Amino acid sequence: MSLDKVLSISGKPGLYKLIAQTRGGFVAESLIDNKRISVSVQSNVSVLSEIAIYTLTEEVPLKQVFQNIKKKENGNETSIKSNDSKDKLEEYFFDVLPNYDEDRVYASDIKKVMQWYNLLQKHNMLDLLDIEDEKVNSIDEEE
Repeated sequence: MSLDKVLSISGKPGLYKLIAQTRGGFVAESLIDNKRISVSVQSNVSVLSEIAIYTLTEEVPLKQVFQNIKKKENGNETSIKSNDSKDKLEEYFFDVLPNYDEDRVYASDIKKVMQWYNLLQKHNMLDLLDIEDEKVNSIDEEE
């Protein structure tokens, strides 16, 4: 499953995977407890593949940030905990994305990215990022 099917739903903890569309929205399954919920079209939902992190020069897709974290952590969970200090979170994120925009990326955003990364890593969904890249690279080479 790609990040196109992984969702963040405002007001709900964790991440969800898209299961099916309905007339009034869709059905999603929590990655935390595997419970299914019905989500209306009025809900504020973000697809992970559409999220980017501000840097001083551009917006970097979340997928690239996850790959940078994965490389730093050798494929393991992050060493950062949700109750770590703001300074520790920012220091860690500078290692992952050296030119991120400190004025527009808050400690709460960094914490959320770390939690999402750990959740995806726990469900072995980060390997899909590498597979997606290989597909894109092989298509580019064919052209």
